[in-house]
Amino acid sequence: MAETLTLSLDSGDVVIKLRPDLAPGHVERIVELAQEGFYDGVKFHRVIPGFMAQGGCPNGTGMGGSDKPDLQAEFNNEPHVRGVCSMARTSYPHSANSQFFICFDDATFLDKQYTVWGQVIEGMEHVDALPKGEPPANPGVIRKATVA
Repeated sequence: MAETLTLSLDSGDVVIKLRPDLAPGHVERIVELAQEGFYDGVKFHRVIPGFMAQGGCPNGTGMGGSDKPDLQAEFNNEPHVRGVCSMARTSYPHSANSQFFICFDDATFLDKQYTVWGQVIEGMEHVDALPKGEPPANPGVIRKATVA
């Protein structure tokens, strides 16, 4: 199993430690999509200062996902704090697919309601540098996503 996911952004690389111990199904999906090149060229379509940066929608609107079935929730006790990576979903708990978010700051009000699957271990300054907005006028893009 892969141990890290690297998101290459215009400002530099963001290295995320994968947490299959918390969310094995979600980590498997993220790895699979990264290996297929799904995330390459995908925008961060929702970037809210002090909260989070969201990406993983193939059409850049926040309304899309991969062609794979939605995932069963793997809510866990890991707190949503700075650098935590978690899956986005609709109001239905079992609707996570390809979209994810990275927390800028404490967002513990999300705890046990969204599936934490990783933690930024290098390059958080590049997440901080993403253009802000819902959507940003000139969104940040994942140039390449690789697993190691």
